[in-house]
Amino acid sequence: MATYYDNNTVIYLNGSFVKAADAKIDLYSQTLHYGYGVFEGIRSYRTAGGETRIFKPKEHFIRLEQSAAAYNLPYNWTVEELTIATYKVLEENNLQDAYIRPLVYAPANMSFNLNTESFITIQAWEMQPFLGDKLLRVMSSSFQRPNPRGFKIEAKACGHYVNSIMASQEAKAKGYDEALLTDMNGYIAEGPGANIFFEKEGKLYTPPSGNILPGITRATVKEIAAELDIEVIEKLFTADELKAADAAFFCGTAAEVIGWESLDGSRFPGDWNNSLSRKIQQAYKERVTETIPAEASI
Repeated sequence: MATYYDNNTVIYLNGSFVKAADAKIDLYSQTLHYGYGVFEGIRSYRTAGGETRIFKPKEHFIRLEQSAAAYNLPYNWTVEELTIATYKVLEENNLQDAYIRPLVYAPANMSFNLNTESFITIQAWEMQPFLGDKLLRVMSSSFQRPNPRGFKIEAKACGHYVNSIMASQEAKAKGYDEALLTDMNGYIAEGPGANIFFEKEGKLYTPPSGNILPGITRATVKEIAAELDIEVIEKLFTADELKAADAAFFCGTAAEVIGWESLDGSRFPGDWNNSLSRKIQQAYKERVTETIPAEASI
């Protein structure tokens, strides 16, 4: 198992900085029992200039607040104070390249009544790209994304990720690297913790919002594509259409940008190293580390 903390690790907990080993949560928390909480996944990087930089903290903390509002969780923190607290957590733990996990959780409440308070913690640890750095062998999952009429699917809520864990475990048990889920109508939605793009004849395609979590990395990929003059089309598509693509990739804060080798054993014909998708991957890494592209430095 991964080691996320030791006896010296410091976390942010409800306005204070405390040792992770000493932190406590109420065993009657509604979050622990029912998955009723919201969270974010954020990354920080050591930049080319040697500084520690959190990537898009404003966007992440705004989404955290929006997720809390979607699920009726009281929320009393500002973007500025949480950003400052996060940099302090990184400093206290001597971290630069790190994965950061803010979590808003509920108090003890075995009823389904509205809560009058919430709590927050911010934790950080070193983590390599969540799905590794090699092209992925992806499997169409037997699980579907939750019905958006049953959940606030645009929120990043704890309980949603039971679906993600089940899909990912199924894929790995069958010898694949990761799963791909469809929506309730059979159209491609996303991975267990990442959005998807595919490349076909010089254009990028991605599912529209509605049945997906519209990721912050997904938005960044669209920004980069616009700068590189690559057209991005949002549309519904099936697994058969996806298998006919030249290339495909997952993107997310934890996964970053990672290409696929195959879907259900069907290999993508394009040369990944010469693809537009690979250019997106390289540009994303340059953006988060504030590196000047080689061609721009000549």
